[in-house]
Amino acid sequence: MSRVQQLIDRIVDRVNINLREPAFDVGPYVREIIPVDQFVKFYAFYGLTPHYPLHFSFAHSSLAGSYFLGRCTVEHAVLYKSDIRGDELKRKGTLFEHKGIRIPLHEDEEIRIRDSFLIKTLVHNNSHDPESPEEFQIRNTVAMHYANIHGAPVEGCFIGPFATVDLTTVHDCVIGAFSYVQTGELNHREVPAGTIWIRADGAFEFRYNYADEALARYVSVKPGEVPTGILMDFVEARKGEFQEVFESVGCCRGLEIPEGASVSPYSVVKGESTIGRNVLVAQRAYLNGARMGPGANAQENCYIVDSTLEGFNVTAHGGKIVGAHLGEKVFVGFNSFVRGTDRAPLKVGAGCIVMPHTLIDLEEPLEIPEGRIVWGLVRNAADLEENSVSAEELSRVDGEFSRGRMVFKGKGETFVQAFRHRIQHILEENGAYYDGTAGLGHAQKGQNMVFNIIQPYPDGDLKGMVPTIDIRP
Repeated sequence: MSRVQQLIDRIVDRVNINLREPAFDVGPYVREIIPVDQFVKFYAFYGLTPHYPLHFSFAHSSLAGSYFLGRCTVEHAVLYKSDIRGDELKRKGTLFEHKGIRIPLHEDEEIRIRDSFLIKTLVHNNSHDPESPEEFQIRNTVAMHYANIHGAPVEGCFIGPFATVDLTTVHDCVIGAFSYVQTGELNHREVPAGTIWIRADGAFEFRYNYADEALARYVSVKPGEVPTGILMDFVEARKGEFQEVFESVGCCRGLEIPEGASVSPYSVVKGESTIGRNVLVAQRAYLNGARMGPGANAQENCYIVDSTLEGFNVTAHGGKIVGAHLGEKVFVGFNSFVRGTDRAPLKVGAGCIVMPHTLIDLEEPLEIPEGRIVWGLVRNAADLEENSVSAEELSRVDGEFSRGRMVFKGKGETFVQAFRHRIQHILEENGAYYDGTAGLGHAQKGQNMVFNIIQPYPDGDLKGMVPTIDIRP
């Protein structure tokens, strides 16, 4: 048995110990899911820039095809084609505020991954756990294809394919496929597949659950098998184009990139795509016939195809937009799938919020009015009526409000304001408002980044592992 296989077995045992309650065996989901030869085929790489503190430490791990930025330590872990993006980690001397308490940071924050198996997973933002403000920890955890761990320290968890844990400390939990959880803290829970759950204690709670049969068309996972469904088919169909980019490290030769914008050389940009000022296109983003207005962004695992984004649009990690015209400041949440066609085009009005993990897959032309909040499965006008509300109407809610399969409790105004504040914060962090002097963000800081690669052992007992490496300034 190779060292990679031994390491995966060790990780499975440690995760299963944590998941005694609820009783859940991660082994059938991850053993043999990726052939050992795959861990040799792909190099790992890291970004080098003066804008972020540098320290990478890798020990007893396999890192095939994974990307690192910022301060990261990986020990006894397997990372396969994952993105560990530490450009929003907190800095030494800053104050971390939590419920009126201000905690000074003694040192720069670091992402620490140990005894975990991350498959095509995105890790971003910073720890929102007041008990560990300097350490964004991922421990004894398995995360499957296209999961997002966003500002969410996790320990002892199984995170299903296309699931997201966001700004939430999660202990000993099973997060089902395509579920989105933003609850602040979660312990010893099993969240069913297709659950959208957003909660702020004492303020509001938003819950929606996809019907099993509807969700299965888009995302489905069985033990021992690669996930299936429309979302997996969509990304797999474009996998070869990313392979070409990683082999040549050059996505956008001849593409005009205006002042303030940056396009990662590890993204795919093709067709009649255009880039506006202050646009951010992250690694593993895919653009084909995309018209990106000023200040728009495409984060990791985002796909924008035959679509127009008028400007200051936020497409969160894993968002997919096809055959659509989006007005200004439209937010498309994590892992959402927004698809129109030539026969059924989609137009989304300015200021709309497409909630995380929304499926808009049209069978007729549709126009979503300005300022609408949309969730769930939308195929036509009737679905939109059942799965949306105007921000103005929701802001008047103080109590309980339900529509279709969605239930909201609490203060709607607080919920709407929280979302709008977060969208504005993301735009500022991405440098969408950069004027040449003020408003510097990720788009500008990523312009002169260089990349170094890390190769695994090609053969022998250590095949697929990388040597112990410590990289400092």
